[in-house]
Amino acid sequence: MKIPHLPALLSEALSARGYDALTPVQAAVTRPEARGRDLIVSAQTGSGKTVAFGLAMADQLLGEHDRLPRPGAPVALVIAPTRELALQVSRELSWLYEKAGAAVATCVGGMDPSRERRNLRHGAHIVVGTPGRLRDHLERGALDLSALKVAVLDEADEMLDMGFREDLEEILDATPDQRLTYLFSATLPRPIVALAKRYQKDAMRISTIGEDRGHGDIEYQCVTVSPAEIEHAVVNLLRFHEAETAILFCATRENVRHLHAILVERGFSAVAISGEHSQSERNHAMQALRDRRARVCVATDVAARGIDLPSLSLVIHVELPRDAEVLQHRSGRTGRAGKKGTAILIVPYPRRRRVDSMLRAAKIPAKWIEPPSAEMIKERDRERLLEKLAEPVEASDADREMAKALLEKQSAEEIALSLIAAHRSKLPAPEELLGGRKGDQPPEKKRREGFDDCVWFRMNIGRRQNADPRWLLPLICRRGHVTKNEIGAIRIAPNETYFQIPVAIADRFAEALQRTGRKGGEDDAGVVIEPAPHGSSPSPHQPAHRGQIKPVHRANKGRPGGKPHRKGSPKKHRGR
Repeated sequence: MKIPHLPALLSEALSARGYDALTPVQAAVTRPEARGRDLIVSAQTGSGKTVAFGLAMADQLLGEHDRLPRPGAPVALVIAPTRELALQVSRELSWLYEKAGAAVATCVGGMDPSRERRNLRHGAHIVVGTPGRLRDHLERGALDLSALKVAVLDEADEMLDMGFREDLEEILDATPDQRLTYLFSATLPRPIVALAKRYQKDAMRISTIGEDRGHGDIEYQCVTVSPAEIEHAVVNLLRFHEAETAILFCATRENVRHLHAILVERGFSAVAISGEHSQSERNHAMQALRDRRARVCVATDVAARGIDLPSLSLVIHVELPRDAEVLQHRSGRTGRAGKKGTAILIVPYPRRRRVDSMLRAAKIPAKWIEPPSAEMIKERDRERLLEKLAEPVEASDADREMAKALLEKQSAEEIALSLIAAHRSKLPAPEELLGGRKGDQPPEKKRREGFDDCVWFRMNIGRRQNADPRWLLPLICRRGHVTKNEIGAIRIAPNETYFQIPVAIADRFAEALQRTGRKGGEDDAGVVIEPAPHGSSPSPHQPAHRGQIKPVHRANKGRPGGKPHRKGSPKKHRGR
């Protein structure tokens, strides 16, 4: 690929990496009108922005020469928010400027600082690092910025969100006034505008959001589940898609640790990346994903920034992102370089409205679906196995001899059955989800032994909070350590729900509620389950069969199944 206004060495490097054409952001920063100017660039994650600012700084690094001079004080500085992103940027710039003889030094937290200082003393053309580590080297006198010609702030909005404003200002204050500053940021909030105004002069504004892939290469899906069945839904989604590489996002390192342990226990080849892992552990985890020893990565937001895996085709938001920007950054790990990807949000039923509003505001089209059932997964397994077996294979003479020997001892059907069994033994078992699929109604059941004498319990959610038996049942089972067969009638009012538990297990059920709830009896989703006031047995006029969901009148609030209204009382009630 020959690009007119690019040095020949860089064009050759791009061609060697399989580039047929520049991405929109790369083309924009290399146009003649952008040369020699400060830049403010907005581009989607995965749009090739690392190579973009690598190309933009070519004039400052190379000038009229093909090769760089002997390394000394750095000519270019790239600041990134996380270790992973800084290491990725370092790798990208290394291959881009390899033929030009560029020396690239990396300075990030978690690495040996004394080794980094030695590398800086030996000289470097480009320095890539995180704000805290760069500031530390600067204050110790190891980082000399007096010869700097270009400074790049990658994902500047994220660095400000992470509290690196003072670090960035100290670093930029130590650079020459005549240097160029490239500011790359997915969004331009007020702090970014203020930073640009202070450290840039007549900056050229470039935005390729909407011109490049945007969300076009990512299919968004929202899976509605009971809060108690999120982990089961994760297992079934991984099994249903069987992605070559998948990443699961959690909000905290504790949740990463918990989910990773669950997946490993169920037979998935998974690794974890969070703030509690050392850089060496993160490097090993990433290498395991690259060489296919692991297929699933469980990570926090910050730890996963900068992850670039060509085989990554599935992103699952196990815990919902705080806003649309985080959603896009997470999802942008897939659907890169023209490849298709899938981003799935696991949405607890009570939070559907919030997620729906966030997606509309971000103009992200998403398909709302139910989690895949065990039957759906088994059918997909069958289809995948048949496709796999239908593929042509290359066999050696020894393999053919072994095949003939097997056919002499066993029939073709017996060999096929053994092959199917061997294939299935490697697959983690899908989970049976308690909640029915949309449109299903809980089956009516005959009167059973043990439900003659029941105790009523109350939940602090009702119809106005989207309470529905499909997700209430698994929630009750998980909180109270019971099965769905031990739950009697469920009655949903506008703002609360009542259900029956047999007297024989009511004390055990109440004790389990105390253990699984937080202070005040609520769970992570804020749902409180407690014994109902005046826990009376249902009225004979309101038979209680599980599956017959009946509303509770406000006049009987606190007494589900209490006496019906006397004849002649008003039929309309507030809240109905």
